[in-house]
Amino acid sequence: MFCMVNYGQNQKLADSLEQVYSSGDYKKEDLLSILRGLAHNNQNPDKSIQYSEILLQKAKQLDSVNSVISAYRIKGSALRLKGDLSKALESFLLGAKIALDEKNSRELGKLYITIADVYSVMENKKNTILYYKKAIALLKEEKDSLNYAFALENLGDEYNLNLRKPDTALILFKESGKIFKSRNHKSGMAFNLGNVGLAYALKGENSKAEENISKAILLLNELGDYYPICVYLTYMSDIYADKGNLKAAFTFAQRSLELAKQYGLKSQISDANLKLSELYQKIGDIDKSFRYYKDYIIYKDSVENISSVQQMANFRTDFEISRKQIEVDLLNQQKDNQQIIVIVTAISLFLIVLLTLGLYRRNRFIKRTNGIIQKERDRSENLLLNILPEETAMELKEFGRVKAKKFESVTVLFTDFEGFTRYSEGLSPEELVASVDFYYSKFDEIMEKYGLEKIKTVGDAYMCAGGLPFPTENHAHKMLLAAFEIKEFVAASKIEETNNGTRFNIRIGINTGPVVAGVVGTKKFAYDIWGDTVNVASRMESLSEPGKINISENTYGLVKDAFECVHRGEIFVRNKGMMKMYFVNETSQNPI
Repeated sequence: MFCMVNYGQNQKLADSLEQVYSSGDYKKEDLLSILRGLAHNNQNPDKSIQYSEILLQKAKQLDSVNSVISAYRIKGSALRLKGDLSKALESFLLGAKIALDEKNSRELGKLYITIADVYSVMENKKNTILYYKKAIALLKEEKDSLNYAFALENLGDEYNLNLRKPDTALILFKESGKIFKSRNHKSGMAFNLGNVGLAYALKGENSKAEENISKAILLLNELGDYYPICVYLTYMSDIYADKGNLKAAFTFAQRSLELAKQYGLKSQISDANLKLSELYQKIGDIDKSFRYYKDYIIYKDSVENISSVQQMANFRTDFEISRKQIEVDLLNQQKDNQQIIVIVTAISLFLIVLLTLGLYRRNRFIKRTNGIIQKERDRSENLLLNILPEETAMELKEFGRVKAKKFESVTVLFTDFEGFTRYSEGLSPEELVASVDFYYSKFDEIMEKYGLEKIKTVGDAYMCAGGLPFPTENHAHKMLLAAFEIKEFVAASKIEETNNGTRFNIRIGINTGPVVAGVVGTKKFAYDIWGDTVNVASRMESLSEPGKINISENTYGLVKDAFECVHRGEIFVRNKGMMKMYFVNETSQNPI
């Protein structure tokens, strides 16, 4: 995933501006423009951070709000490239808060893209798509065609690489590519070519993939934009490895690693090390494979660690709570004004005896209104308890925010309907909603039966967890029982004759391990969980088979004595390497 809001970087221009800035030979009114150009165009993330901090300081001194927002956005983009995701998100949210206060929709749209980029790296699919779509809506309304194109491009990248839906991605790339070409925007054209190539690679059309990626690398080399080059080189290595040309595969992977190290790009150092580890494993050089795999883990952990996730959850919650506080302050001000009006009215009515009846009626109205307010307050509390665990809802009510918490052992389940996207294209919105609701209503009943926590649904994917918000010892067993009921319900639904929507096969994946849980949200609060455990559970689902329950080795260790499990062997998992997996076939008489 590439952050494409900080587009059009030009190192030659940055070098030229650096000479002007160092010489001091410029007009005072040009200072902010020069600093913005230095921060934006520097390909070196450290230098970009250095100049964005100077820009931020000078912009505050000169009271230039737009330059302050730009400084936060550029600094966040550089921090994201270095792998410091928590600080990157903090910088983006600070800029977004100012843009929101200033009602600067264009800058807010650009910042929403960068926030989505961070969530994409963390594989938080729900928030990623949410922020890209918010950005697209704002930028389309502002008629900012170029940034609108970048938002489309990044959303397409998310559908391609993380949701594995290359056909949807190609539709978005086609629309964004037209805009880049019409504007003769070389950086955008380069990204578009590379992303189209990646989509074709995912579809297995390697010749088209190689053609597009090669063109992208040539164009990016001209521009001196090395971060995406590293990504595309790694994918070129994949393509040649699939062809059996391991010599070329090694060359591309090594070039990616060298470039990433030269520019301090941690996430790409990690990916290149993983690719080299896989290649050395293929040729039987286990020592070198292990050495590169160790480096992959070191850099991966420096980018994706639990403490960063906790910090990011806190930053997000602070941002949303601050927005709510503005609304509360306005309501309190209105209340104060209303109280003054009531007092003046009461005094006037007391002095005018003829209006006593009017005062009586007013008092009766106020009582009825208070009753309505109390009823709505009770309704709101019930709604809050419906969307959040009770403990979490009480903490939110009492303190106005929820601290992220780490749970050492939680079992996470993902389901996904086979062929849902293909079938959904031929259904009306009413039929599509009826089909999904038919399944999810039953899944919710099953979760309640076993005391499990539904986390969220994303399209046709259903996610739940056991062992939180209160730790339990038998959460893995309960989750397997729930999985069998889901599987049996889906199988029975296909047999029954019904006119109520389309019926599907289902894949189920389960993993157990530590997670971080907390509350996020924009217009409403939502309980969510993060961590490597969640990512592996998602992989268990995507690598399962229709009608099967696929579990990880961690879950197998907890349930092997109560369930009949069949070892599938070791299967390759993206960003994880080889992992043991098991199909669960049936339960014993009393598994719990």
